[in-house]
Amino acid sequence: MEKKQNFFAKNKTFTIFGILGIIVILVAIFAPVVTGGIDPTTGVLTDALKAPSSDHIFGTDKLGRDVFARVIYGARTSLVAAFCVVAAAFTIGTVLGVLAGYFGKVVDAIIMRVADMMIAFPGMILAIAVAGIMGASIQNAVIAISLVTWPKYARLARSLVLKIRDRDYVAAAIVTGSKTPYMLLRYMLPSAITTLVITAATDIGSMMLELAALSFLGFGAVPPTPEWGLMLSEGRAYMTAAPWLMIFPGIAIFVVVTIFNMLGDSLRDILDPRQE
Repeated sequence: MEKKQNFFAKNKTFTIFGILGIIVILVAIFAPVVTGGIDPTTGVLTDALKAPSSDHIFGTDKLGRDVFARVIYGARTSLVAAFCVVAAAFTIGTVLGVLAGYFGKVVDAIIMRVADMMIAFPGMILAIAVAGIMGASIQNAVIAISLVTWPKYARLARSLVLKIRDRDYVAAAIVTGSKTPYMLLRYMLPSAITTLVITAATDIGSMMLELAALSFLGFGAVPPTPEWGLMLSEGRAYMTAAPWLMIFPGIAIFVVVTIFNMLGDSLRDILDPRQE
């Protein structure tokens, strides 16, 4: 217990933003409770564009839907989508990068040339192109951003594997009869996993921003899905008449992205093997 207390006391930034991150996740999970059972997709036209009040603390949108409920439920959409992007890019990139670094030669050439081809295009432009071809939906936005993000993880995993591939203990393990799956799981993957986890943690916030950007541009979530980027897009037509339509989703994006960026940075400070 004392060690745990010392850890949290020593890493105050991680503790603070870890608690805030858990709160955000809990709010998303228990959105029906937080919103009092208000349906974020059901509106009352007679309540359209009402300013924030005791009845609707964040006001209502053009269809009379409660903005507070949509912001809270939007946390579900944004968090799930961001975690899916990071998980997919992390998994695909790590597997391909480890294979490229370990086997080298043709395998390395094929995987790295594909990665180089993906990196040659600006990430957001390529994601827009992919999402545009597949059609607007939050699922397609996740796929599009995952496709343009995995090369970063692949190149990082490859470089970390190359550092130990020719070490004496690896050669000794091969000579003693260790099979390829064992080598990959026992030596290659552990050498890269810490740095890759740090990278994934710091990417959560940026993935939220990219997903919101795609939705804002019309390539992500579609109505009536409560999603922060889509809410900003719908609210820009009423920027002067009903500014709360953009203010509250914007604040939600800013706060949540800041929390997860700070959480990722503090986790990097803890896990980075280069830190003393």
